[in-house]
Amino acid sequence: MLTTINRGQLKIIEATIDYVQQELTFAEGGHDWWHIYRVWKNASKIATEEGADEFIVQIAALLHDIADSKFYGGDENIGPNKATTFLKTMNLDSASIAHIEAIIRNMSFKNTFEDSSFNSIELDVVRDADRLDAIGAIGIARTFNYGGHKGFEIYNPDIKPKLKMTKDEYKTSNAPTINHFYEKLLLLKNMMTTNTGKRLAKGRHKTMENYLKQFYKEWDGKV
Repeated sequence: MLTTINRGQLKIIEATIDYVQQELTFAEGGHDWWHIYRVWKNASKIATEEGADEFIVQIAALLHDIADSKFYGGDENIGPNKATTFLKTMNLDSASIAHIEAIIRNMSFKNTFEDSSFNSIELDVVRDADRLDAIGAIGIARTFNYGGHKGFEIYNPDIKPKLKMTKDEYKTSNAPTINHFYEKLLLLKNMMTTNTGKRLAKGRHKTMENYLKQFYKEWDGKV
């Protein structure tokens, strides 16, 4: 059910923004405060249209990458634990903290390799918002920024995308950046769960398809 943000919740949102900005001061450009900002704004928009709890959605969106496991040796607990520790300092009720922690723990693409018993409309909203930021023009920029950060090749025609990976293979992959489009990004449009997310993903997906067509033409010197 859609809820209205009250004054006390607004103070928590403002404190969370300050906390996240400070924590991510030196973050990699694809997972920095501006990534959080975009996901937060998209999540708020989707929550309004889908009738989700706006406070839970906003806090989960703001904290969803407070400690992304890929930058912490693959540790998938540090992010949810760090978010929970912070929220306890805000004197938030235990049910809300548990809900937010569960969203953060279950929203990543890598979790699609495993079954999960947790679900909520708020998880659907934040997850779709995060996936929207992984596709389209922004998604292309983020993908190459991270690939450069890791020292990956841009493209290698001799290394084909691996379409059936285990979770561990996905987490440890060092394949060329172009492969990531086929191993994840082009799959996200059909993985959206909210009607709003599905609608917004269409144009961004098309942007990636057009980009790849142009990329291969330029690679082969055809344009």
